[in-house]
Amino acid sequence: MADPTFGPLLTASDLRDRVAARAVTLLDVRYRLGAPPESTGRTAFAAGHIPGAAYVDLDTTLAAEPGVGGRHPLPSPDTFLAGMRAAGVDRDRPVVVYDDWSGHAAARAWWLLRHYGHRDVRLLDGGWTAWQALGGTVERGEAPVTAGDFDGAPGAMPVVEADDVSRVGVLVDARAGERYRGEVEPVDPVAGHIPGAVSVPTSANLRPDGTFRDQGELRELYAGVGATPQSDVAVYCGSGVTACHDLVALEVAGVRGALYPGSWSGWITDAARPVATSGCP
Repeated sequence: MADPTFGPLLTASDLRDRVAARAVTLLDVRYRLGAPPESTGRTAFAAGHIPGAAYVDLDTTLAAEPGVGGRHPLPSPDTFLAGMRAAGVDRDRPVVVYDDWSGHAAARAWWLLRHYGHRDVRLLDGGWTAWQALGGTVERGEAPVTAGDFDGAPGAMPVVEADDVSRVGVLVDARAGERYRGEVEPVDPVAGHIPGAVSVPTSANLRPDGTFRDQGELRELYAGVGATPQSDVAVYCGSGVTACHDLVALEVAGVRGALYPGSWSGWITDAARPVATSGCP
């Protein structure tokens, strides 16, 4: 059975042992906003992946169609559960998720599986890069996947919606500082941030090698904006995907944060909602 005390991260060396023992379900969630098809997603997966991994498409399995809920609304339960079973996810078998984007896309899969009640899911610290640096075995092509039996219902991880964010004690914006400040906005039609939000870009969670900073460093980072185990914390980003990266970091720091799934792209669909364009980087 799953150990409820586990942390959200797994090292590449620990994963290698589990892969050798065939003791884990692996999900490859490679994705990068704006990247050409040949360098990400299923094409990259077919060119090389961790042995036994199944590819999971973020746009079709981990998100619904864009709309008033933002660019990446949460998927319907039927879509998500069907996608997880098709990828071989079982109720009681450990799952490890990874990508080649510093954990940004894989964190969405980690959060959703936790949200649906899976008790043993971890993110590969350093992702595909760490696996390659370790000299891990690479598998190519695509092999049939035995369907899993995972089921569940959303609700195990906290969520806030647009009407709730003004009541959140510490609202964290996970986007790059220049987007938070409204200096640039390369994706969404309106620049700025939700009034009262504080900025902790996902890049601040990582060491130069792309692995997460240790627990003490992350506690200090988030305590600096008021996010502590005693705080009411929620996180948003552009579309609710990379915010999950901050939620992983908060989990390492011992802080349970909520996700605002619509995030900035959902917030700005209502012109009556206020926008701020100043604040700390």
